[in-house]
Amino acid sequence: MMMKPSKLKKGDKVAVIAPASPPKSEPLKKGIRFLEELGLKVMVGNSVHKKYGYLAGNDTERIEDIHKMFSDQDVKAIFCACGGFGTGRIVSRLNFELIRQNPKIFWGYSDITFLHTAIHQQTGLVTFHGPMLSSDIGLEDVHEASKESFRQLFQTGDIDYTHDITKLETVSEGIATGPVIGGNLTLLVSTLGTPFEVNTKGKIFFIEDIDEEPYQIDRMLNQLKMANKFKDASGIIIGDFKNCEPQKRERSLTLEEVLTEHIASTGKPALKGFNIGHSSPNIAIPVGSIGTMNTFEHSFKIESGISEGENE
Repeated sequence: MMMKPSKLKKGDKVAVIAPASPPKSEPLKKGIRFLEELGLKVMVGNSVHKKYGYLAGNDTERIEDIHKMFSDQDVKAIFCACGGFGTGRIVSRLNFELIRQNPKIFWGYSDITFLHTAIHQQTGLVTFHGPMLSSDIGLEDVHEASKESFRQLFQTGDIDYTHDITKLETVSEGIATGPVIGGNLTLLVSTLGTPFEVNTKGKIFFIEDIDEEPYQIDRMLNQLKMANKFKDASGIIIGDFKNCEPQKRERSLTLEEVLTEHIASTGKPALKGFNIGHSSPNIAIPVGSIGTMNTFEHSFKIESGISEGENE
């Protein structure tokens, strides 16, 4: 059963956590200032500035931050500082009943994909795949549209992604409707064979990635295809694949060839060209909300991911 978190209002307290890698300090400060400019009061998790190899603290410390922020009744939203590595290490130890009993906005992308998938499938909570504080909002050249994405947390209204935002191209024709699920391709593949394996049945499935060569994208798409994840989906949305160009090999298939071969062959409605993921701008979308895609109109519309009721 789908649950939508309550919308934000000025004066609300929100939390910043780092469930994967540690964020860069200065960009994080800039990202926090951005939240404060939105009228929010910001508290920072205990593990955010810790370093344990490539992780923001050990597994227990990062889990404690997640549990603390979901259980704190004053916290109305949880924003991830950055991605990196490590969310797959902690997901099996999360208290999903605690999250279910305390639904609130949860926001991030990239390595956070594992948490989006697990939280939504275990609890029904709609979460948000969107730009993060340190790795996006804190950059010098942050796109205004990336910042504008946060506005969807303050007011209900459909997210309407049309040809006017970016040039959308049809991979396979058709119209599809269903809950929106997906995220980073590498992380989605890493869920396969686990209790948190991504479920695409009847859903609009979106994918994106960064710094993976075509042969690596090929391997991951093939694995998803053999696991029937494209076959089960009602439609497919292709987000940004930043820096996914041939590097090591003199001869290679192109990224476009790999994506088209695997996805067009499914016969499912499919669109590409979306600035969703490691892109600028990075357009935020709610994971779990109902979406409708139309390749004939080159459009993708998703219901608001928040509820009308205000936080108490």
